[in-house]
Amino acid sequence: MNNLKNLRGTIDLLPDQLIKWQNVEKILLEQLARASIKEIRTPILEMTELFIRGIGEGTDVVSKEMYTFLDRGERSCTLRPEGTASVARALIQNGLSSNLQKLWYMGPMFRYERPQAGRQRQFHQLGVEFIGYDSVRSDVEIIALAWDILGKLGIKELNLEINTLGDLNDRLNFQKSFLEWLEINKNSLDLDSQNRITKNPLRILDSKNIQTQKALENAPRLFNFLSEESHKRYSDLKKNLEVLKIPYVENFNLVRGLDYYTHTAFEITSGALGSQATVCGGGRYDDLIKQMGGPNTPAIGFAIGLERLILLAGKELEIPRNTDIYIINQGLIAESLAMDLSRKLRNYDLLVELDLSGASFSKQFKKANKLKSKSVIVIGDDEAVNGEFIIRLFDRSVNENEEEVISFGNDINLEKWINNNLLIKRCS
Repeated sequence: MNNLKNLRGTIDLLPDQLIKWQNVEKILLEQLARASIKEIRTPILEMTELFIRGIGEGTDVVSKEMYTFLDRGERSCTLRPEGTASVARALIQNGLSSNLQKLWYMGPMFRYERPQAGRQRQFHQLGVEFIGYDSVRSDVEIIALAWDILGKLGIKELNLEINTLGDLNDRLNFQKSFLEWLEINKNSLDLDSQNRITKNPLRILDSKNIQTQKALENAPRLFNFLSEESHKRYSDLKKNLEVLKIPYVENFNLVRGLDYYTHTAFEITSGALGSQATVCGGGRYDDLIKQMGGPNTPAIGFAIGLERLILLAGKELEIPRNTDIYIINQGLIAESLAMDLSRKLRNYDLLVELDLSGASFSKQFKKANKLKSKSVIVIGDDEAVNGEFIIRLFDRSVNENEEEVISFGNDINLEKWINNNLLIKRCS
């Protein structure tokens, strides 16, 4: 008996499930290409120090959730828990961190947390990073891009939450006052928040604990410690969003989970997900690349969890593309001719299924019907001897005359039939 199973928090994506994944990914890639954003691919495995320095040692991701181990060379390695730090490392290492760039990546990430709907220990993210851009217009463009991508996928009940975290000086001024308040009100906080006071106090603002949220209503607000310049930047962000008619809600407790954010932080949620509502999150991280050893480089980005996206995307994206041509064939010579013909047909924009079963014609016709094939090609012994094949629309009730006998090698007649009956009809 085979007791081998996948690890908890990992799932198999089977062919029928992947139809929706592939359709979603196709739309994502089309939207990114239209926005002139280029792909970057970084390793899944990185040195642990990258994430300690890049994400922050006091964050939950680094302190609780990373998959970290020593390799055979006694080096500490980590399966990437997010993509931004890896992109920053790649740009610094390859001397590209000073260039203006718009980049995207997509692939698996790993975090040790409790598996739930739309959240696994191996999960997938789409990430977009604008490198070298400091204008508030880049903040607006990247928020608009995320908003439009989700809209294109038919995600309903979308809500945009925004906040500003100011610059480093703003946060240091706020943190001094906030720490004083925390010490006085420590007993009003949940245990996790109490533990964060000395490690990562800003993350307390993002607590989901109801008791802590209630207590924070009386805490100092970062917004009141912003410089005039930071206030103007935030005001410009809101004005630009209003021009684009992108609705937003201000959430002054929105700080995101990572240490590297500055100024703009945002999340896009969907009411269709209940308590696990966040679909997209991001923000500006002007200090990260310098902090990791590169030049002073402004940047902003976002990430979208694909598992949640799949849960929310429309049902129509689960529908597979029907087979255009199903090749029914039987007999040694016929099977050889069918193999050659299938290769030729795939050079057109056609989904071609070659029956390899050797079953009877009736069984092959049943399989073509099950796949809802638009048309069939029939090659048997008689056709093979005559050097020809029959091609016809599978549903002949539409037009009895949409059938033709074509000689092998007569590419002109074959292409003409395909254009008249398959390619043109698909576009109409």
